[in-house]
Amino acid sequence: MTDNTKVYPRTFSHIGISVPDVEAAVKFYTEVLGWYLIMPPTDVAEDNSPIGEMCTDVFGAGWERFRIAHMSTGDRIGVELFQFKNQQNPDNNFEYWKTGVFHFCVQDPDVEGLAERIVAAGGKKRMKAPRYYYPGEKPYRMIYMEDPFGNILEIYSHSYELHYASGAYN
Repeated sequence: MTDNTKVYPRTFSHIGISVPDVEAAVKFYTEVLGWYLIMPPTDVAEDNSPIGEMCTDVFGAGWERFRIAHMSTGDRIGVELFQFKNQQNPDNNFEYWKTGVFHFCVQDPDVEGLAERIVAAGGKKRMKAPRYYYPGEKPYRMIYMEDPFGNILEIYSHSYELHYASGAYN
């Protein structure tokens, strides 16, 4: 049987990020990355409310409670910040070889400036300095960073398409 359904590219709606302190994360992401706060930190409990039941469908029984804030990037991508009960903060959150999301990327033409703002706010560089995709030819560059909560983020100077359209690995 052949599926003749037309496949089209879906848009990206949002990402959920776990943090040990949702208030501190809201402060970091609003003050350093300029994201908009859509819904301030809110408590969600495992109960018979519609949101409680929906979360039990997702997490299974026994999750008890969490705090959540909703944010939005400059291009309207949603960001959910979660602070779970018994949050675990690994010493090294960069297990890129394991299946799952290992980073997210933001875009800023001032890669170096944003990297320094992240460091000043308690984050760190995962690379010594930004790397150029086409040294001496184009100003496209990137750097891997870590937010103050151990989440890995990358900064691109230009759009994703521009970085890769000319074959960045050739």
